Amino acid sequence: MTPEEFKQLLSKKEIQLSEHQMAQFARYFELLVEWNEKMNLTAITEEQEVYLKHFYDSISLAFFEDFSSNKAICDVGAGAGFPSIPLKIVFPSLKVTIVDSLNKRITFLTELVNELGLEDVSLYHDRAETFGQKAAFRGAFDYVTARAVARLNVLSELCLPLVKKEGFFLALKAAKSEEEITEAKPAIALLGGQFQKEVSFELPVTKDERHIVVIQKKKETPKKYPRKPGLPNKQPIK
Repeated sequence: MTPEEFKQLLSKKEIQLSEHQMAQFARYFELLVEWNEKMNLTAITEEQEVYLKHFYDSISLAFFEDFSSNKAICDVGAGAGFPSIPLKIVFPSLKVTIVDSLNKRITFLTELVNELGLEDVSLYHDRAETFGQKAAFRGAFDYVTARAVARLNVLSELCLPLVKKEGFFLALKAAKSEEEITEAKPAIALLGGQFQKEVSFELPVTKDERHIVVIQKKKETPKKYPRKPGLPNKQPIK
């Protein structure tokens, strides 16, 4: 997907990008490749693949959810900034919080945010388990996203405590897994969430499948969750 195709395909989804926004994406790509030589941010560095599998893939959340009107989003384990930074470029009023356990990635993201001139972006070097226990962030976000490879029962414990009541946890997955959703339902209920739906679609060009698991927060998460760092992964809620 070339940058021009990227712009045209988003236009078909009623997302119109300005020249300034296109320049921000171009600079994002340059910085990603430049920093990737110093540290491992992504295995995808070819321009057309970055535009498809990172930029377009991240923005695809907006085909199903509303990120306009000053919504607050927390991106857990954002890595190189996906999906929250592409969404922020497209929806400048979005209030973005990123938490990542690797300080090197936060250093990259700090440079990226400054270079792109993005405002209302907060970056935290922290483990999701300890971040989710901080009063300032518990139940504070309209949307919490995770594009991680962890299983849904683990991701739910890391993300649902941060979602405000009636807000949403959005898990981005490469493969459909009814088994994973079934396995996670007890954890989701315990943490105050309710499974809403799984949205499935294909990326253009490659036809790679993508899935978004949508979980709505219905009740406050019990105070003991998330548990101490490492525990959600070692002993997932069953």
